Amino acid sequence: MAAPDNDASLDSAAVRRHRVLFRAIEKRRHPKLRRSDITVTDEAAVKRATKAAALGNAMEWYDFGIYSYLASTIGRVFFPSGNDTAQLLSSFATFAVAFLVRPVGGMVFGPLGDKVGRKRILSLTMIMMAVGTFAIGLIPSHAVIGLWAPALLIFFRLVQGFSTGGEYGGASTFIAEYAPDKRRGFFGSFLELGTLAGYVGASGLVVVLQILLSDEQMLSWGWRIPFLVAAPLGLIGLYLRLKLDETPAFRKLEGGQAQASEAAETAETSAAADLGKIFTRYWRPLLLCLALVAAYNITDYMLLSYMPTYLSDELGYGTHHGLLILLLVMVLQMCVITRVGRLSDRFGRKPLLMTGMLGFLFLSLPSFLLIRQGSVVLISLGLLLMGLSLVAMLGTMSAALPAIFPTHVRYGSLSVAYNLATSVFGGTTPLVITALISTFDSTLMPAYYATGAAAVGVVAVLCMRETANKPLAGSPPSVETEAEAAELVEAQAPRPRF
Repeated sequence: MAAPDNDASLDSAAVRRHRVLFRAIEKRRHPKLRRSDITVTDEAAVKRATKAAALGNAMEWYDFGIYSYLASTIGRVFFPSGNDTAQLLSSFATFAVAFLVRPVGGMVFGPLGDKVGRKRILSLTMIMMAVGTFAIGLIPSHAVIGLWAPALLIFFRLVQGFSTGGEYGGASTFIAEYAPDKRRGFFGSFLELGTLAGYVGASGLVVVLQILLSDEQMLSWGWRIPFLVAAPLGLIGLYLRLKLDETPAFRKLEGGQAQASEAAETAETSAAADLGKIFTRYWRPLLLCLALVAAYNITDYMLLSYMPTYLSDELGYGTHHGLLILLLVMVLQMCVITRVGRLSDRFGRKPLLMTGMLGFLFLSLPSFLLIRQGSVVLISLGLLLMGLSLVAMLGTMSAALPAIFPTHVRYGSLSVAYNLATSVFGGTTPLVITALISTFDSTLMPAYYATGAAAVGVVAVLCMRETANKPLAGSPPSVETEAEAAELVEAQAPRPRF
């Protein structure tokens, strides 16, 4: 067992006998901040970093969004004709298969991001993501090449999944390490603004195509257009990321200035050790992050990915009508999400996260009862109730999660925890809900599933520490102005009173 390092563990009698010695030890363990230790952020650089990270996140969710919104069409294109439910389940199973390799991608890219830098890994994941999505748009249908069609679809879904294993952990770490402590929630909320923008772009494009094209045209070639759009988006995102500098927190790490080539030489030999350290020394924050992400992702994927399919396949609602309603809800979320980030800076991460979890705990069932009524007004109201609950989490989570881990293992630990939870609970949500509805013959199963996830989330939020307006673990304070830095240094040495 590691030796305790807090004052309560010390023999009080020994402290009284050797006050000078223990005072010197305490000063050595917790040295006073020097001005050179404190990071004064450049707002222009913070905004550039936020924009680059958010665009990559937008592209990730655009990729997954178009697959979700075209699930029925993809099922008919890539899988043999037969039962509609079987085709839909096959499509969602292929959707879920990408999430099987996300933890592998997180275990590879995460520790590398802690070793060779956040910027290089985020650029690599952007390239792989764009290639995987673009390639799906070029695959011939099952009618043309038979079983090679679903085989190629699964392969490129695996490429997507592997690349996204390093995306969210790196992007949230990137923004968190660039942002000043007092505004980390605000800047972090732009990452999830990118999530919503990706979904809005995907759903908007799909709605337009479904309105302009016939069913035959969509099946023949129209479904390919959203996938092919990924190429120019990827190039823009890659350009923005390559223009950035490494994060200040990473540069301040011991060895952070090492040449990338030197770090890369040791990366392969130490990867297993890095992962072992994450699982053995940081298992408590790892479990906390797993619980938070599981609850958040189940509700997120249920609302933003699965709902259009639920409205069309389970309730018989028009496909583009359901997408249009959800599109309006997401636009409303985009309008308020940065305000939620500001609120988390002001009142703390825990109150905002708890609000979102309790919203799903108590409002999921009423929301689905409203949605089942079938009228546009009641469907919109039900989706809006869940949308407002979700945005309380969306606007807060990207600032809360990176603060759970110290700087030297942040990228790796967050990538491992986030992708394990996303793989097991997030990506399987459409498949699990579809199977539950088929098994229990109840269209309320999504509500019960979301309620259970929210209950886990409430417990996780109660167990986490408040991190708003505090330095990231393992990093010195980050402030906006020189005056703030001077105040922090001066506060450690108050003027003597005579």
